[in-house]
Amino acid sequence: MPTMTTPSPTAGGNLLVVDDEQTVRELLPTALRYAGFTVDTAATGEQALDRAAQHPPDLVLLDVMLPDMDGFEVIRRLREQPNAATTDRLGPVPVIFLTAREATRDKVNGLLLGGDDYVTKPFDLEELIARIQAILRRTKGNPHSTLKMADLELDPEGHQVTRGGVPVRLSPTEFRLLHFLLSNPGSTVSKSQILEYVWRYDFGGDPSIVDTYISYLRRKIENGGPKLIHTVHGIGYVMRGPRT
Repeated sequence: MPTMTTPSPTAGGNLLVVDDEQTVRELLPTALRYAGFTVDTAATGEQALDRAAQHPPDLVLLDVMLPDMDGFEVIRRLREQPNAATTDRLGPVPVIFLTAREATRDKVNGLLLGGDDYVTKPFDLEELIARIQAILRRTKGNPHSTLKMADLELDPEGHQVTRGGVPVRLSPTEFRLLHFLLSNPGSTVSKSQILEYVWRYDFGGDPSIVDTYISYLRRKIENGGPKLIHTVHGIGYVMRGPRT
């Protein structure tokens, strides 16, 4: 069961929740709709494939343990089947696995099959919504568009960063860290999320490395300018522009 806290309403996308637990199929979609998403549900893998073919989702929340097939088989077939309205395959629709499993092997299997994230039950609803939003921003937006906050700009294609028009030299790791923060403006990202995205530590890693690189990044992009990277104690960091 998710930890049900009240999220702030926000613009969303089309989601498909696949879970054989009735309480999850009732409570989670209600909260996601309140957060601004359109939500369809399925209780089995076959239902999920049918729903996705008829109404292609922007993202699937997929339980690993289903009564007819596991979530790993669902994602494999999902990405091979055609859209019912066209002759095109659905393609790499983003997937977040929802499961009570904690074994590293299961996480590896899910991510190797193309899963975009892996959330273990019980999960916090606000964190799940933040992860959904982050994935949708990456998949629905232009991955090559310039990211901006105040007078800070990051050009992913040119691999350049400027602050107030002045070039800022960043290491590859610092660049990935800044890109992740700028891709989630105003959203608090945890140290574990940063480790997964920047260092690809999906199942562990020393969180102190995050603090070290945040310190490096602050010295380079906040030297003489307004503070943009803010610490959320006990959780992680948030990228936020200067208050006016």
